[in-house]
Amino acid sequence: MTTLKPYLNFYKKGLLIALLSGTQFSFAQQLPLYKQENQPLEKRVQHLISLLTLEEKASLLGYRSQAVPRLGIPAYNWWNEGLHGVARAGQATVFPQAIGMAATFNDDMLKQVATVISTEARAKYNLAIAKNQRLMYMGLTFWSPNVNIFRDPRWGRGQETYGEDPFLTSRMGIAYVKGMQGDNPNHLKVSATAKHFVAHSGPEATRDEFNAIVDEKDLRDTYLYAFKALVDNGVESVMTAYNRINGEPASTSRCYLTNILYKEWGFKGHVVTDCGALDDVYTHHKVLPTSVEVAAAAIKAGINLDCSTILQRDVVNAVEMKLLQAKDVDKALAPLLRTQFKLGFFDKTSSSPYASYNADSISNAAHTALARKVAQQSMVLLKNKDQILPLQKSKYSSITVLGTNAASLDVLAGSYHGVSSKMVNFVEGITAAVGMDTRVEYDLGSSYTDTTHFGGIWAAGNSDLTVAVIGLSPVLEGEAGDAFLSPTKGDKPDLNLPAGNIAFMKALRKGNPTKPIIAVITAGSNVDVETIAPYADAVILAWYPGEQGGNALADILFGDVSPSGRLPLTFYRSVNDLPDYNSYDMKGRTYRYYNGPVQYHFGFGLSYTTFGYQWKNEPANTFKAGETITFSVTVKNTGKVDADEVVQAYVQYPNLERMPLKELKAFKRLSLKKGEEKEITMQIPLMELQKWDQKSNKQKLYPGTYQLIIGKDAANSLLEKSFILK
Repeated sequence: MTTLKPYLNFYKKGLLIALLSGTQFSFAQQLPLYKQENQPLEKRVQHLISLLTLEEKASLLGYRSQAVPRLGIPAYNWWNEGLHGVARAGQATVFPQAIGMAATFNDDMLKQVATVISTEARAKYNLAIAKNQRLMYMGLTFWSPNVNIFRDPRWGRGQETYGEDPFLTSRMGIAYVKGMQGDNPNHLKVSATAKHFVAHSGPEATRDEFNAIVDEKDLRDTYLYAFKALVDNGVESVMTAYNRINGEPASTSRCYLTNILYKEWGFKGHVVTDCGALDDVYTHHKVLPTSVEVAAAAIKAGINLDCSTILQRDVVNAVEMKLLQAKDVDKALAPLLRTQFKLGFFDKTSSSPYASYNADSISNAAHTALARKVAQQSMVLLKNKDQILPLQKSKYSSITVLGTNAASLDVLAGSYHGVSSKMVNFVEGITAAVGMDTRVEYDLGSSYTDTTHFGGIWAAGNSDLTVAVIGLSPVLEGEAGDAFLSPTKGDKPDLNLPAGNIAFMKALRKGNPTKPIIAVITAGSNVDVETIAPYADAVILAWYPGEQGGNALADILFGDVSPSGRLPLTFYRSVNDLPDYNSYDMKGRTYRYYNGPVQYHFGFGLSYTTFGYQWKNEPANTFKAGETITFSVTVKNTGKVDADEVVQAYVQYPNLERMPLKELKAFKRLSLKKGEEKEITMQIPLMELQKWDQKSNKQKLYPGTYQLIIGKDAANSLLEKSFILK
């Protein structure tokens, strides 16, 4: 027996190893169901909910989601901004402000932009998680885009939107969402959020207690249109607004959240409040007396995530007071967990298709080049006297660049912005574009407010050319609090440019009566251009153009590209042409319902070349419900430079009560070399022409005679064709 002992010991050791290995294998096979990636999403969500206590569930309903260590759930901060680049999170590509991107009329390119933003977001998240840093603004749930309708140019936050037109807003918003969320059916790249639901377009000063009175027709035809389009295209999240709508606070609204968003539209994602909006319900709107009752009303209406602390603090109290049932809390939590599962929060890191994104995915050369291209396409040429632009570099040996905004970082960045080490201001862009043998000078020129003291006028007199960069900045217009130099909490009391800028332009022209002056205006909205246009030979609207704004301006000034931006909003002459700012009635607002004189029409923008249009295939003469209007147009570059053209198709409705005057219903950007022509086919589904019928309380396709208009802008037609809808 003694001779067998070594073999028995060996056998025992092997058996022990096998048993231990089997145990480890068994443990691996017994992962909690919610961590098993091969299980259906809904089973994983419900299993995790079943493991949580009521207190733990409540702790997950705020944007500072708490850790649940016993289940291995880390803390998570839901708040991230990505309006025109990953914001507030360190080095990132800064694209033009949203209103500038809308001016490109290029939804394909906006999808590329959003794809870059989501790539950089994933890379930043990966880098942070690798260090176990779970920071604000470094997550994957983004509270963009802003698809509110820019109904009134006084609204400071209008720069965050895609303009005044519901169709353009919806198309740009859809492109943004698709680029952000990606095309993997099983994994969200990041989560996008349509905000602010609904009828939220100022005033900023009273947004926390304001009651927007809007009838159902304006809501359906204007304010809800883009939100519906984004919901139909799978946006993961919706954010509620601060204001009331017809007496109901947006964040506790049974009408707009429960009935329209969830029941009528079938929204499947999660709803987050704007920050502090639930506090407003009882502190400002005063429609409920306590925060506990607000928490209960929000959960019952359909809120899932609170950008404050009310739900985390008071949901348990609401259950104990029998204002809520435990199943209401489960129902509220499920969509949040569903989003996190789709983002891969409970999967192995290696399972994510985005796990390899790293530092080289952030602010790289390709992303910088795209930022420059977007800025080029966003800038709008408003005046070009005697075709002074584009400038011939050989003709100008000395240039003075001056103005309050010529070297400003703020006007590049816009609101809700990121930061970049690659910011190129207007002085730097122009200096880099000219040769070393060209003399360039810079001077601030003036302040925004001083109308008597100026600089740089003598220097301009010693130069062949002056570029004056003036206008607004995000500290003069924007969100309440952020626009800290605004006397009206971020909104504009009028359309005026800063008084110091206007006086400076007059003095600059007076001191240099014969030398060319190019005015560049930065702004996020409609401004009174005519107050400075007489003193400039050319005027370019640059918006807030992002990190490559300086290079993009130089590209346009010196003819490397032809300007091709188009106005996504009407430039009125004065606020006296507008209804009261507090009115949400669309009558008399935007090109769709205002037919008075303006400075520049919706869709306006000059080019360095000319284009000719011809019908290739006209639309049919008659249509029936369910059909699609199809037509083809040949566009030819009839000028001497390569350029982009934006083809705009509008529909004019039968002369019925409260019909829009006309509406944009298709658009397409074309790149054409000089002498080149291209044929494009456009389609307009007839369902796009439905309007809300107040008698039947549903969408209706009205019979009658319609007009299809192919135009340079909303007021100037090139081709027209009538058709009858039976």
